[in-house]
Amino acid sequence: MLLGLTTALVATACFGFGSVFQARGARSAPRADRVQVGLLAALLRSWQFLLGTALDIGGFALSIVALRSLPLFLVQAVTNASLAVTALAAVWLLGARLRRGDLLGIAAVVIGLTLLALGSGREGREHAGPVFHWALLATTVLMLLLTFLLARRAGNAAAAGLGLLAGVGFGVTSLAVRVLDIAGPADVFTDPAAYALALGGLGGYLAYALALQRGTVTAATAAGTVTETFGPALVGVAALGDAARPGYAWSALTGFAVAVGGTFVLARFGEVEAEVAPDARQPLAAATEAPARPR
Repeated sequence: MLLGLTTALVATACFGFGSVFQARGARSAPRADRVQVGLLAALLRSWQFLLGTALDIGGFALSIVALRSLPLFLVQAVTNASLAVTALAAVWLLGARLRRGDLLGIAAVVIGLTLLALGSGREGREHAGPVFHWALLATTVLMLLLTFLLARRAGNAAAAGLGLLAGVGFGVTSLAVRVLDIAGPADVFTDPAAYALALGGLGGYLAYALALQRGTVTAATAAGTVTETFGPALVGVAALGDAARPGYAWSALTGFAVAVGGTFVLARFGEVEAEVAPDARQPLAAATEAPARPR
């Protein structure tokens, strides 16, 4: 459990710092009214977005270790707490300011994760039946179709919808990593969960980039946090046998709720900075609108 928890925390740091650079890259790209190759090309020309993506990839690789050794509800809560790292990274790297609410959010995340780690038991099953694997792939395909439709809309409602879809994609990747059959190289190519893993990750990044261009940080992040954190956690408990330590269910439930609550508080961090920033600091304010992408 120690190895899994350590890799989850390091992955959270990668996600938090990566979000600062990734959001800057997404904001600097021309606004896209639909899914098109030009948007992807613009993002690939942005070194900030590439650096943020590289950190995300490193974080994802570390999270695989955690997902194979810890309950899903613990890993999802830890990695989504990267908003606290994002806030601190923006202060250090971009000169942003923390307000009382931000400090309370960070404190809630730390306390919640401590209680969650105390109450977490061993992970459940690492394998599921073929129906579960195909359901993951079907969910990913539906997420991609809805992303294409919402990409034609603008405003906070579209941003929230795209953020929710990004959370679905990233949540599917977590579940796919957990149940993926890695008995042999050939088995991976015949497992629907492997395709769900790839399509869910790519589709989640696309939906996330589109959401950042269309609405507020809160609209894009809060919806994604709900789907990515609660969805896999519930599936892990209901279908894969994840559970709290005997006698510590109260600690796990309280910690999960407090950590997610702190994440919601921190979702407004970038928006508050943008509201109070003078004109000379507008590029900086835009950069601080850097939510940790739903994972």
